[in-house]
Amino acid sequence: MGGQKVAMKKMRGFSPAQFLETTAKGRIISTYPEGEIVYSQGDDADAVFYIRRGRVKITVLSPTGKEAVIALLKADEFFGEGCLIEQTQRLSTAVTITECEIMQVDKLEMNRVLEDEPAFSHMFVAHILARSSKVEEDLIDQLFNSTEKRLARALLVLANFGREGRPEPIIKGISQEVLAEMIGSTRSRVNQFMNKFRDLGFISYNGKLEIHASLLSVVLNDRPAHVKTPGKASRPAARSKTFVKPSRPAARLKPLAKPSRPAVGRAV
Repeated sequence: MGGQKVAMKKMRGFSPAQFLETTAKGRIISTYPEGEIVYSQGDDADAVFYIRRGRVKITVLSPTGKEAVIALLKADEFFGEGCLIEQTQRLSTAVTITECEIMQVDKLEMNRVLEDEPAFSHMFVAHILARSSKVEEDLIDQLFNSTEKRLARALLVLANFGREGRPEPIIKGISQEVLAEMIGSTRSRVNQFMNKFRDLGFISYNGKLEIHASLLSVVLNDRPAHVKTPGKASRPAARSKTFVKPSRPAARLKPLAKPSRPAVGRAV
């Protein structure tokens, strides 16, 4: 009972929000311009980062030089938490796609607050579970869905559909190249589907890319959406012809032969 009371008292007295808003020993807040590298793949993993403002993309580079975007993060999200599980080197690169304000928490300070402050631990575990669920959804999407569906889902996620708060426009920093890297496709394919979505009224360009709820139909429908070409009359569907097997002609009945009349012999 005594231990539970102490834990409850700590939870009431500690504010995770205040911890992430103030600098102290082991944690600093820095401003990064757009396109700035926060850390690179192969760097020492010795801190956890928290986005206070802006967006960050996480990328990986293959030995052959191919780059893929594995996550796009926004305000109130952590990244770089791999150092807490004895990850000595970064497995990915973090780059800002807008101007960002980011808090860096040293590994030792992060471990301390996780052990001493239950309120912070609960918040951080919720973040880890949400991230794990997102990775699982992305993997299923990549394995089973078409390029068109993957792009539609990525746009809906970026526009905050299905999450708390109102849907928001996608910022300019997320280019078609980034979208292609996210869904494992090419820029030309992404451009093709973006034009198609615009023609269907699923998205619009008004200074910023805006996503409409009607785009959900692409994700929910198994068949791809089609654009009707104006001015062209649709060809009537061909009538299906039913093949009727010809019946065999009835066999002709041979007429019965008339019985021959017996010959009448002449009397001799």
